[in-house]
Amino acid sequence: MAKIVLGMASSHGPLLGTPPEQWGGRVEADRRNPALVWRSGTYRFEELAALRAGEKLDDQIALAVKQQRYDACQRAMAEMARLFSEAKPDVVLLVGNDQMEVFEDANIPAFMICYGESLDNIPFSEEQKKRLPPGVAIAEPNHHGETAETYPGHPGFGRHLIDRLIQRDFDVAASARLPQSASSSISGLPHAYGFIYRRIMRENLVPAVPLFINTFYPPNQPSVRRCLALGAALAEAIESWPSDVRVALIGSGGMSHFVVDEELDRSFLDALRRNDAKALMSIPACSFRSGNSELKNWIPVGAAMNEVGSRMTVIDYQPLYRSSAGTGSGMAFAYWQ
Repeated sequence: MAKIVLGMASSHGPLLGTPPEQWGGRVEADRRNPALVWRSGTYRFEELAALRAGEKLDDQIALAVKQQRYDACQRAMAEMARLFSEAKPDVVLLVGNDQMEVFEDANIPAFMICYGESLDNIPFSEEQKKRLPPGVAIAEPNHHGETAETYPGHPGFGRHLIDRLIQRDFDVAASARLPQSASSSISGLPHAYGFIYRRIMRENLVPAVPLFINTFYPPNQPSVRRCLALGAALAEAIESWPSDVRVALIGSGGMSHFVVDEELDRSFLDALRRNDAKALMSIPACSFRSGNSELKNWIPVGAAMNEVGSRMTVIDYQPLYRSSAGTGSGMAFAYWQ
């Protein structure tokens, strides 16, 4: 029977691939954003800067501070890559989300598993790069190589997961190939998955199955309770697979962004580490808006690993601020063994 040997969860984002002295490129996009999410409110950049003035965030965006935190994240990602290599999994379940890269508003499933023979990771063309938001193109090596790459999928594992989840009353959308949004500027894997290949799996390109969770877009975003239940169902599904293989689960996304909320990030990590389902479900729904919603990609991984008796270790958490309004990303890196 299959055995779960490793669980991992990692933040992703442009700041992890951008030299700190160039983080200001993303601030231009922050200033244009009329709906920056912070706690229960939504603000313009100037409003948020005034609201958070008492936090003295200028100290957090000093270049020396940014460099120290950036370097810590690079070390954490290197440690994640080392742990993945040492675990030697035979197949990987990748848990992430889409941001209108493969889906569009005509059809956004709450859950989807892609069980294709292969997965393409296709870089942006030079023309597409010109249309990206400010400060994004520089970090694209985090997600795409210089040329198109094709990674192995695992149809047997993917079909097994779909079958077992359906038996557990999860109405999972199934796709034999990655969908392609007509309005998207990319084809192939979304950045949440490309990041794991580029920064965590690296040269260890074992067969993988992507699981998509609609964390971003109303009205069919799964609740925290549903994500916890999904994790328990995944553990059962994997361990019932009649194949003598080693399986790794990796969640991609989070922490808080596009506005850093250290209180949310630290309380979430603490609850997940303690396997405190009640604490996780008590986090207000408004906390899972915008980029914060990607925290839900961590929950099924944590719940599945708890089912098999593994404990969570947080390698590091770093709040990467890029402006006096507190815009930026919380970055965390964790594993279960």
